[in-house]
Amino acid sequence: MEHNAKEKVYSEVFNIIKKEVKGKSFEERMALVCSVLKAKIPYYFWVGFYIPKKDWLELGPSRGPPACAIIAYTGVCGKCAKSGKTIIVSNVHEFPEHITCDPRSKSEIAVPVFNEKGNVVAVLDVDSEKYGSFDEKDREWLERISKLLTSP
Repeated sequence: MEHNAKEKVYSEVFNIIKKEVKGKSFEERMALVCSVLKAKIPYYFWVGFYIPKKDWLELGPSRGPPACAIIAYTGVCGKCAKSGKTIIVSNVHEFPEHITCDPRSKSEIAVPVFNEKGNVVAVLDVDSEKYGSFDEKDREWLERISKLLTSP
């Protein structure tokens, strides 16, 4: 998807989510984000959240094919949760310790969600069936969307 098209669709989904999150719980907000993103962005194969626990990440709300219910801190989402930084992976097969939940996934982006204390409370994870689907435009908008999850 070209840059201008991404800008347009992300702007649209951001406005939908911003309007709809008001008065919803954190869990409901995560489910809303999954629904809107999966419905509106054509290259999203799977979108969901992983919640950091003591020794692993646990699957939260998601849309797409079945995913791993529990994953280690070693993969893309784990590294994102530990570092507090967005990770873009153009080819998941080249990412050390990548956790394969669905072999059709080719590229991935993982975005941390922070609470008001600055702690990572979830990881927004998106997979695509095409290599190189995610770029700085995705990072910019998904980081903005992630802030809506914990905004008042």
